[in-house]
Order: sequence, then C-alpha cells, then structure tokens
Amino acid sequence: MTTHSTSPAAESPNNRTRNLRLLILLAVVILGVSVYSAYFFFHARYFESTDDAYVAADMVQITTEIGGTVSAVYVDDTQHVKQGQVLLQLDPADAEIALQAAEAELARTVRSVRGLYSRSKGLEASIRANQVSLKSAQEDLERRQMAARDGGVSSEELQHAQDQVAQLDATLIATKEELETTNAQIDNTSVTNHPQVRAAAAQVRQAALSLKRTEVRAPISGVVARRNVQIGSRIAAGSPLMAVVSLDDVWVDANFKEVQIKNMRVGQPVAIHADIYGNDVEYPGKIVGLGAGSGSAFALLPPQNASGNWIKIVQRVPVRIALDQQTLKAHPLRVGLSMHATVDLHDVSGSIVATEVREHAQLLPMSAEHDDAVEEKIANIIAQNSGDTTTTLTAN
Repeated sequence: MTTHSTSPAAESPNNRTRNLRLLILLAVVILGVSVYSAYFFFHARYFESTDDAYVAADMVQITTEIGGTVSAVYVDDTQHVKQGQVLLQLDPADAEIALQAAEAELARTVRSVRGLYSRSKGLEASIRANQVSLKSAQEDLERRQMAARDGGVSSEELQHAQDQVAQLDATLIATKEELETTNAQIDNTSVTNHPQVRAAAAQVRQAALSLKRTEVRAPISGVVARRNVQIGSRIAAGSPLMAVVSLDDVWVDANFKEVQIKNMRVGQPVAIHADIYGNDVEYPGKIVGLGAGSGSAFALLPPQNASGNWIKIVQRVPVRIALDQQTLKAHPLRVGLSMHATVDLHDVSGSIVATEVREHAQLLPMSAEHDDAVEEKIANIIAQNSGDTTTTLTAN
C-alpha cells in the first residue's frame, strides 16, 4: 500500500485564505456589535415603543332629564352634529300643561298676597274705628257711673255700659292680634319678592325648564354612535339613547410593559403612526399622564394571585398621549384604531404624575334656568295680577 503525504507548501495557501476569511468575518461581527452597542448606548436605549396602542376620545352618553314619548328623532349613527343641535324631541303636551298650571298658580298666589296687604290696611282701619268706639263707650260709662251715685241710672243700665266697654276692648285686642298675624306674613316684603310669590315663580321656571328639556340637544360636537332610540318609544329619565363621540380632541392610550415605563415622564415627546395611514403620516405627541395602575388591576374581575397556580405575567400600564391638533385635522382618526407609539426618554425632568388640569373644559349648552323670556313672562304675570303694571321681578 502506497501512502501520499501532503506537503506544507500545498496546504499553506488554502489555510491562509480560510484564516483570512475567518478574520474578516470576525472583524465584521466585532464591527457590527460595536456599531449596534454604540447605537444602543447613545440612541436606542432612550426610546421605548409599543404596538399595543389605540385611539380614544370622549364618548358622551345622551340621556333625558325627564321621561316622555319620543315624537321625533333627527339624527342617525355616523352623522356629525354640532353642540346645541337638537337630537330628538319628546312629546311636549304634558310639559306645556304643567307650565300653564304653574303660570296660573303664580297669578293666584300674587292675588292672594296682594289680598294680605289689603287685609292689613283694612285691619288698621278697623282698629282705629274700634279705638274710637271704645273711647266713646268708656266716656259713656264714666258719665253713667257719676249719675249712678245720685241714683239717676239703674244698676242694670250701668252693667250694660260696663259690658259694652269690655266687649269693645276685647274686639280691639283681637283685631290687633289679627293685624299682627297678617303683618308677620308681609313684613319687609313686597308683592314681587314675597316668599309665596317667589316659590310660585320658581315653579314656573321649573315647568319651563321641563318643557325645554323635551328637546334633547347635543352637549358637544361630534359623531353620533350607538343610537338605540326609535320614534314612539316611551323612555324614562336617565335612559341611554345614543352617544356622541368627539373626534376633534382624540388621544392615544398606549399600553407599555411595566419594564418600559421606568424613565417615562409627563411631557416627553412621542412619535406616533397609525395603521390606517402607515409610516407616511407621523403624529407628533406628548405624554400627558400615566395610568394609576395596570390594566388587569382595573378589570371587572381582577386576578387573584394568591392562588397556588400563580404564573407571573408582565403587566402593562396605560399611558395617555396627546396628539398634535394640526396633524389630526389633516389626518382624522377614529376611536379604536391601532397605533404605534415611540417615546423619547432623553428628558426625564418631568413629573411621573400628571398635575395639570384639562386645557379645554366641556360645558353644557345654556339651560332654561337663565332664559330671559321666562323671566319676562314671570314679571308680566306678577305685574298683571298685582295691580301695578310697572312691577318687574328681579332675577335671583
């Protein structure tokens, strides 16, 4: 058997080539690791991102403050409405009758109070007349007592004179008591500000308010959603009828893992992309608050980790992110859309807990409590029934 030995000269070029390639590969790996380490140390470690982010907005439930039968519905799902726009109408017949009854009661109360003032004046006149009669009877009694000493007047006639004085004196006392009782009801008041009149006027305002509430108006501008009311439905006060979603002031709720929020602060900038527009549109945003607890802590059925089959699960904490309004107007969003959020953690000087109040408060449309037409109607009723056409009611 013949053996062939490989010469070192023949193997050397192949080994050198292989070693060179290995060195190049090692250099590339080391360079790549170095570049990534530098990238992570100087840039990537200052960013946290998540795909578990969704668009949210105010969803205002529309309810009625009074019960009634729905006579008209003016909006439908997906329709945009403005603040103060009529959404539906309840049958106003009962409210109109209640308002008429309240107005009639106000007129009756004004006349009744007006009668108290007239009665007071009448009692004062009766007191003056009783005082005159009592004085005359007392003088007559004195004359009869003098005549009785000489026997000119019988004891029976003298007794009648004494009884007359006593009766007139008792009548005078009773009239004064009656006057005091009447004055107690009208002292330091006038017809317009008498408590009974003010209470009746408040009933008119309440009835007018109930009538106005038969028109259910949009409390905010937005898009109608979840409409579940139909014409002819008999609804009770507080029944949910539909929702109005404000799309002009939406935000993003991004659910970051608990290991990601260590350096998150209020005010940090956030780059957000929506799946609906892709990477072509970026929404500048900022953190406005971190949730008070993880999502599972506020679940309907929170987990009971004291059980023996516990398994650790990484929790997520909701982070609220405000969006740039100009970008939002150019590229509108809808509630529930998926988003991708990347938080810049370079600046950690902000607060962990949000302390600022909401920038734009939401206010309900003006109600009938401040309706000038109602106040004018009340003033007219009082003036017509108090006998003074110049009387006006001071608004409280």
